[in-house]
Amino acid sequence: MDVSFLGGPQPQRGVGVVAPFDFALDRELWRWVPDDVSLRLTRTPYVPVEVSLDLARLVSEHETLREAVRALGASEPEVVAYACTSGSFVGGLAGERAMCEAMSSAGDVPSLTTSGALLEALDELGAGRIALVTPYTESVTQALEEYLGEAGVTVTGRAFLGLTRHIWKVPYRSVVDMARQAVVGAADALFISCTNLPTYDAIPQLEAELRMPVLSANQVTMWAALRGIGVHAVGPYQGLLLQPEAAVVTEHEATPVPPAQAAQQAQAAQQTQPEELEGWT
Repeated sequence: MDVSFLGGPQPQRGVGVVAPFDFALDRELWRWVPDDVSLRLTRTPYVPVEVSLDLARLVSEHETLREAVRALGASEPEVVAYACTSGSFVGGLAGERAMCEAMSSAGDVPSLTTSGALLEALDELGAGRIALVTPYTESVTQALEEYLGEAGVTVTGRAFLGLTRHIWKVPYRSVVDMARQAVVGAADALFISCTNLPTYDAIPQLEAELRMPVLSANQVTMWAALRGIGVHAVGPYQGLLLQPEAAVVTEHEATPVPPAQAAQQAQAAQQTQPEELEGWT
């Protein structure tokens, strides 16, 4: 059969992703990406260190990031995202900015990190107080709280698993249970940290139950990267992605979702839960 009339594949816009060597959720990242955008992924070199502050520092060394960005250059991405939360908050706000500068200089392309994307998302939502969920040890979780505090974000409650390996194997049920433990104060949003922690299908369930925006590391990374090239991330019933494009954002404050709209979103999410999440309440 002659298929020459098809004219070849449609043009694809590229988003580069640098991930830690143990990252195992490539498919989850793709779920936020529309059909006309392709992810070009690379990983940092393996180091025999468990998940810890030491590992966070090792996988975020500037020369490691520069080499990764140079490797991605051949595929001509329009933006590069460093998909690692701990690796991008371990050096504080100044460290995160320096990482972006190192990546941008290596590839002459706009660059961002997961932790920087988180602050951008919180600003978009006008959320200054958050509940926090992590799979990390207490020391790594504390470092994230310090990063958030430096940015003026208050953590109202937290829950963590204390894991040092195999984070990608944590089931949705554990994520939801931690979220329920963490939301104990007057929070504006919930953040689920670690790009190696599965969250995509849990977000609608949690937003419907907790009545607040729920952010995750992979979600904010893809949202910010795609936003950087003028593209909308894809994700049903996720408050961050449903923010109106024309929302007025002042220098100090983002316009929140109106209560009526938020209630409609939550109700819709409850009616369309993935089968695997039913019966968790």
